[in-house]
Amino acid sequence: MRKKFYTRFLMRSEDEGFSDEYSGVVEVSAPQDQVLDPIEIEVLLAKNFQMEADDIELLNWSRLH
Repeated sequence: MRKKFYTRFLMRSEDEGFSDEYSGVVEVSAPQDQVLDPIEIEVLLAKNFQMEADDIELLNWSRLH
């Protein structure tokens, strides 16, 4: 089942000390009762942007009803 979440995260650039902040709705395919922890979310976001998970910092993640 697909679930929608509001997310806000930082995406670090290759330039040291520089990052962009993004926010918006993310749709995830996951079992109804599955709870994603912050590290899993960062990995998921990084994979979508073809980046390393260390370059993503999750700031906010909440389920939309």
